[in-house]
Amino acid sequence: MLSEAPIRALVFANGDLNDGPAVQAALRVALESIIIAADGGARLALASGLMPHVVIGDMDSLTPEELDSLQAQGAAIQRYSAHKNETDLELALLEAVRRNATWIRLLGGFGGRIDQMLANVCLLMLPELVGRDVALVNERQTLWLIGPGTHMLYGSPGDTISLIPWAGDAVGVRTETLAYPLRDETLFVGPARGVSNVMLAHEARVTLVEGLLLVVHTPGRA
Repeated sequence: MLSEAPIRALVFANGDLNDGPAVQAALRVALESIIIAADGGARLALASGLMPHVVIGDMDSLTPEELDSLQAQGAAIQRYSAHKNETDLELALLEAVRRNATWIRLLGGFGGRIDQMLANVCLLMLPELVGRDVALVNERQTLWLIGPGTHMLYGSPGDTISLIPWAGDAVGVRTETLAYPLRDETLFVGPARGVSNVMLAHEARVTLVEGLLLVVHTPGRA
């Protein structure tokens, strides 16, 4: 019996998005994906040749004419109060979850204000995203969180891999086929011990006993 294909979602934030290999890899599945735009992220979706299925947020970044045009072309508009507790991108991610997406890529989550960029990375910790394949993508890099267990990383020899302890120390970190091996080590919050490792093969293995790691994959030497 064939397994069902995952429901995919591309979520566009209102940040910077330049063309690059990581972005192209995400956009290759666009025709099979739900396209969700967080407010002004609709412009990034349109610039990528994609019409959002839904635009969500307080709509302070889009003109009435842009909203009318999006709606006329079939986009659903979900308008929220500017005094909401969530960011527009958080609402967009929750919409992807509501639509049962299990594979989610966030584009346009970098650039502009540093506080918003850091908050966008922190959104990877939303409890609603647990068990889903979620990553932030820019033109050169892909970021995602891993928890306890064994995880495979895929790339090319020479790619840069950084392992950053997230929301606490990461205990029992072991790596295979990375140039600077970690052998049941603890990566503490603060020191940059896990930054700028290098893949030695097309696959690498990371095992973690306790905690969370933010994985940053940069094709080639960073």
